[in-house]
Parts: sequence; C-alpha cells; structure tokens
Amino acid sequence: MDELAIEVKNVTKNFKLYYDKPSTLKERLVFWNKKKADVHVVLENVSLNIKKGESVALIGVNGSGKSTLLKLMTKIIYPNAGKIVTHGKLTSLLELGAGFHPDFTGRENIYFNAAIFGLTKAEIDKRLEEIIAFSELGEFIDSPVRTYSSGMYMRLAFSVAINVDAEILLIDEILAVGDQHFQDKCFQKLKDLKESGKTIVIVSHSLDAVRKLCNRAIWIHEGKIKMDGDTSVFDEYIKVCG
Repeated sequence: MDELAIEVKNVTKNFKLYYDKPSTLKERLVFWNKKKADVHVVLENVSLNIKKGESVALIGVNGSGKSTLLKLMTKIIYPNAGKIVTHGKLTSLLELGAGFHPDFTGRENIYFNAAIFGLTKAEIDKRLEEIIAFSELGEFIDSPVRTYSSGMYMRLAFSVAINVDAEILLIDEILAVGDQHFQDKCFQKLKDLKESGKTIVIVSHSLDAVRKLCNRAIWIHEGKIKMDGDTSVFDEYIKVCG
C-alpha cells in the first residue's frame, strides 16, 4: 500500500436531526427524554483509494456528501462505521480562517497556523516572507485579522497551507473566494504542486477549473459513489445535473 495516499474503507456517516425541541421550562421538565430524532445518512458504505500524486475532484450536487467526505479525511469529524487512513503529512483548506485568532495580526496568525500544521518557529521564520508575498496583504499583514475581508482571509489561509510542505492537500471551494487575479494565482500554484507530485483532493462546483487540474473525478450522489473515473465523469455529471 506504499503507493496509496488515502484509503476510505466502508465509511458510513450519519447525523441525528432533532425535532420538537421544548421551548419552555415546563416542556423541558415534562418532555426531557422524549425528543424526536431522525437519523440522516450522509454517506453510506463508501470505499475508495487515492494514490500518491493523484489530483481528484469530488463532484456532486449540494447535500450529496462530498464535503462531509473531505472533513472525514481531515479527521475534523469521524465516521459512524468504517475507517479512513491517510499516508503522509496533510493540510486542509476547508473553512476560511479556521485556526485564526481575530485579535491577532496576520503575521502572528501565520505563526499560529503554521505551528498547527507542524512547523517549528525556525521553519516558519524561513518561509515568512514568502508566505506574506504570496498573500499580497502588504501593509495589512500587521493588522488584526478581524479587520480582513473574506478574500483577505482566503489569501492568508491559502498562503500558509501551501507552504507547510504537506504531501496531501484537501481543498473545499476555496478557489471561489477572492478576485480573479488571486484565483488564477492559486490555481497556478495548485498546478505546480500537482506537477511536483503532491496529492490533491478538491471539492468544487467550478467544473471547468477542476477539470483542468484533476486527472480523476468521483461523482457522489445521495451519499454513494455514482461514478469514479477519468475526466469523462465530468461529462456524464453535466448531462444529468447540468
């Protein structure tokens, strides 16, 4: 299994949805053990392998389970059944600014965020100027990140994540934020990382963009894998879902 980056084995993930939540103290006392709950199955018995160096797009309509699968790969959440095994250092871009402290500056948050990814202070020192330059934040790098726009958050998050020498990158719709110039810059950087042998798994509704980046597409429909193959999967998906 040395050639595998990610193994997904018979994974099922469900969430409980509660209804009739008591609104008054009396209702809470009387009905404390009578909450109704439905189990919503998001992923059902999903299995797949992703090889090292592959660039894979997870596609599907909203609610199909693709973002949940990506979160399971990062171990933000865990499956109810089955298991996921990753081989290699992993970085994720799932939620903009996750791990950022709003009251600290962009520069300070680079240190915090990169440390979460496993870099030492000395390693961050060496990469600091490169991270700042790529983010194009300029004078704003020493402003609190609570003053940043969503686009500025994205620039900082992306700039840190691509500079931690991860072998696996997991990305969820991050290229949809920011101006066209920076989107193009991020896309080119991902192409460079792909050519250097990194493993990339990306969730996106921008099919034209991911089609240029990915050599494999996995179509997830209602929590199951509907198709898994080369870029022809995009054509089949467009025929059905437009």
